[in-house]
Amino acid sequence: MDKKIGHYSYIIGVILAIVLGLASPYLGSAQVWLASILVVLGLVVGFLNVTGKETKDFLIVSAILIFTIYAGNSAMQLGAVEVIGSYIKDIFVQLMAFIVPATVVVALKDVLSMAQG
Repeated sequence: MDKKIGHYSYIIGVILAIVLGLASPYLGSAQVWLASILVVLGLVVGFLNVTGKETKDFLIVSAILIFTIYAGNSAMQLGAVEVIGSYIKDIFVQLMAFIVPATVVVALKDVLSMAQG
């Protein structure tokens, strides 16, 4: 059951991040609360969705994704791209709000596992 909760949380988190990124110019102050939901979903994914054998792959993919989003967003100045740039930038910001907490939790769980031997 925990596996299904984590799986659905991941799918919902990615979809919600994309929707929030597209709708962020229209959300106003509700955007803060909705982004907080993404952080909580990221924590749920980190605790429930990633098992011991998936940890290394998850951390590698997450690190690459975080680096790519961060570098692509800052180096290319996506906000300056006509028409769609601001939407892409907002989607990236929301994806980071979801992916980073999950990655931190999985990394801390892996460090704890290594420390226990």
